[in-house]
Amino acid sequence: MRFLLCLCMGLAPALASADIYRWSDAEGKVHFSETPPAGAQRIEVKPQVMERDAATREREERARQFYQARSEEQAAARNRAVEQQAQADARCARLRENQAALAHGGRYFSQDAKGERVYYSDAQIDAARRTLDAQLAGGCR
Repeated sequence: MRFLLCLCMGLAPALASADIYRWSDAEGKVHFSETPPAGAQRIEVKPQVMERDAATREREERARQFYQARSEEQAAARNRAVEQQAQADARCARLRENQAALAHGGRYFSQDAKGERVYYSDAQIDAARRTLDAQLAGGCR
């Protein structure tokens, strides 16, 4: 593919500078060709330059601005989606760590307002396991 592109780019100047010849045959018909027969007249061909009016330039600029704004919106949406997925992955990792800690066993506690340990009952630990399982099943892969 790259070779074909390079070949086209290399040939473009040669094609653009091809000579065109004009001649009339015995019946008076006018012909044009790249190869000059006897008595042919060389014609200079100038590339066509299209001038766009102000309204066209304005439409093109609005289209460019719209495209740029849309591209920026799409990039921002992709960034938000990536950030939200990273937050969800971190949340799921924390839930899995908590689930693994509960599966390990042991005595679990929290501290009350006085700083004393308050140990969880087996029912509270089972409820915590069920809650973690439900949260993992609901939103984690």
